[in-house]
Amino acid sequence: MDENRLEGRTARIATIKESFDPTTGDVESQRGGAAEQVAGAAQDAYGQAADATRNFQQWLRNTIEAKPRTSALVALGIGWLLGRMRRPM
Repeated sequence: MDENRLEGRTARIATIKESFDPTTGDVESQRGGAAEQVAGAAQDAYGQAADATRNFQQWLRNTIEAKPRTSALVALGIGWLLGRMRRPM
């Protein structure tokens, strides 16, 4: 698990706990808690995206190593299609 996901979830849990405590809450602390909760959610989302990117890179690396000819043909086909998009037929 990415460190940003862990820190983001920890921040969200801490602010949720603070927002439900009726003895400590005034309007300013509730706003601050909400801001920290949003920041924690954003950091968690960033960590999830980083994990997904690493997983995709690992999958792509494994696929290329397992089937190098197929990977080369797919890359060649993508290059040809991109080249055809650049000029009219």
